[in-house]
Amino acid sequence: MKSKVNKPLQMNTAIQDINSAVSERIKAFRKARRFSQDELCRLAGISKGMLVELEKGAANPSIAILCKLATAMGLSVADIVNVSSAPTVTVISSDDIPVLWRGDQGGSARLLAGTRGPDMIELWRWEMFPREYYQATAHSAGTLELLHVEQGNLTLTINNNEHVVGQGCSAVANTDIPHAYSNKSDEIVVFTMAVAELIR
Repeated sequence: MKSKVNKPLQMNTAIQDINSAVSERIKAFRKARRFSQDELCRLAGISKGMLVELEKGAANPSIAILCKLATAMGLSVADIVNVSSAPTVTVISSDDIPVLWRGDQGGSARLLAGTRGPDMIELWRWEMFPREYYQATAHSAGTLELLHVEQGNLTLTINNNEHVVGQGCSAVANTDIPHAYSNKSDEIVVFTMAVAELIR
């Protein structure tokens, strides 16, 4: 019984930590820039209702929302959720690595580490259970994703074209257009992904 009770409590604590970090980053940014909520909403392309909830720490932002905010604020997603590296070596403990997506079958996407500022490089680890699907919005111009499939077969969709990346294989994709990841098999898919979004 204890494990059944403790697991959701731990998950709720992790989500709370992410929401608190996002809330603090947004408020600090608006204060430093003297931006109103309306100004940041227009810049990020999100609703005022969502921004209000984020600032209260009451919303669970999607990866797409975090990407929009990061771009608008000149930060990386890792900056916003507080797992970006400092100028010297920073070790991020496993307990501090946030889960930013959960699939309806139990899959997850964890942001392992990332750099600071608008020139963004992030390292992710994804687990997708059978039939899970994630639709991603377009990143900024020139963004690249490097993927390596550790287990199973990942279906990567770019421009409505499907590419199957098999176990042990890697891929490089331009993701400044809408794209999607999916597991169309009956086995779990595990892959690591690096995202490079560089300001030119």
